[in-house]
Amino acid sequence: MVDVQGTVADGFEPVRDAFAANFTRHGERGAAMVLYREGEKVVDLWGGAKTPDAKAPDTKTPDAKAPDTKAPDDDGASGPGASGGGSEPWTQDTAQVVRSVTKGVAAAVPLLLHQRGQLDLDGRVSTYWPEFKEAGKERVLVRHLLAHRTGVPVLDTPLTPAEAVDGISGPRAVAAQRPVWEPGTAHGYHAQTYSWLVGELVRRVTGRTIGRWIAEEIARPLGLDLWLGLPEAQRGRVGRIAAVEALAAPAAHGPRLRPKRSVAEAYRDPESLTRRAFAAITPLPDENDPGYLAAELPASSGVATAEALARFYAALIGPLPSARTARSGGRLFAPATLTMARTEESAGPDRVLVVGTRYGLGYMLHGPACPLLGPGSFGHPGRGGSLAFADPEARIGFAYVTNGMRRGVTADPRAQALVRAVRTSLAALEA
Repeated sequence: MVDVQGTVADGFEPVRDAFAANFTRHGERGAAMVLYREGEKVVDLWGGAKTPDAKAPDTKTPDAKAPDTKAPDDDGASGPGASGGGSEPWTQDTAQVVRSVTKGVAAAVPLLLHQRGQLDLDGRVSTYWPEFKEAGKERVLVRHLLAHRTGVPVLDTPLTPAEAVDGISGPRAVAAQRPVWEPGTAHGYHAQTYSWLVGELVRRVTGRTIGRWIAEEIARPLGLDLWLGLPEAQRGRVGRIAAVEALAAPAAHGPRLRPKRSVAEAYRDPESLTRRAFAAITPLPDENDPGYLAAELPASSGVATAEALARFYAALIGPLPSARTARSGGRLFAPATLTMARTEESAGPDRVLVVGTRYGLGYMLHGPACPLLGPGSFGHPGRGGSLAFADPEARIGFAYVTNGMRRGVTADPRAQALVRAVRTSLAALEA
């Protein structure tokens, strides 16, 4: 059994139980989970291995779960390989690459620039980035980038890992790319191209890279161990990613549910938008490589502790008493900005993920494909398991990070078990 470390406030014991159960039921290797409520930390848990003994993560395009084919609650089994493994333990200050959870952090930058009067969300991208108007993109609006409506989720010529991080090839490629649908008329997950679309826009507006902007305007004032572009001095804190195979469900829990055939077929078809979107960088980079961790890819390469992510989302919706900032007492989003962030911009069939998805401005919204705490929740999952979000009505900031990467984009069973436990705890406290 894994020795789960940390603390929970009275009433949140179900969250500790769910976190511990993930190691036996779902093959968890190393993870942490933090919950803020009303600006105060009420859950701080960690356990397992920082550097698990396992093969490198699966670099094949992930499976997606259709809304009505999510895995059952208890689809794991105890046994060999389910106890965390590895020789170096996860500690309270262990950080982890969080893949697409990075998108939610990056989305705050253009929203804050708008809040400060530096960026018009209804303005054309080409106003700030003239080269972007090529190939039929002259009418693309800034809000289209954030709501995955640009029509550029793929690249006709994928970038190599080296090109993806050089700061030049990515912006040049998306600027030259012809949209695969008329911008603004549909939505589809910009899995990789989000990096260069949002990152270059921020650079054009501010003169700073998005990683530097996050460091100077968000992470440092709020005291967050969160980086988009990991400094060399912090490398020793980062957990190593390893693949986690889905464990067979015991008979008592019934058969494991599978993705709909149309979803599975989309991931297998090399010509589908699904496969091409995830293959915009080919081959996929080694996410344990120091060079990748030092890159500023706002779609995928962020590194953070669970504490930092939960604190970040708590700061989006309300003040943090201990924040080292003079801006709104530690609160990042003004009420109007918060409303914009979680107002639905895109909904329905996702041309990339195939299942129905919902997006606000840069954030996934609660729904069958990405269940969060409730209707007002907004945040972002990361391929493989990690999840971070806020719920203004419940006044919480939630974060779960893991180095045990499962195949899947949304609705990871480990994260969902924790969300359900939080919901149970809050309901009991408010009864």
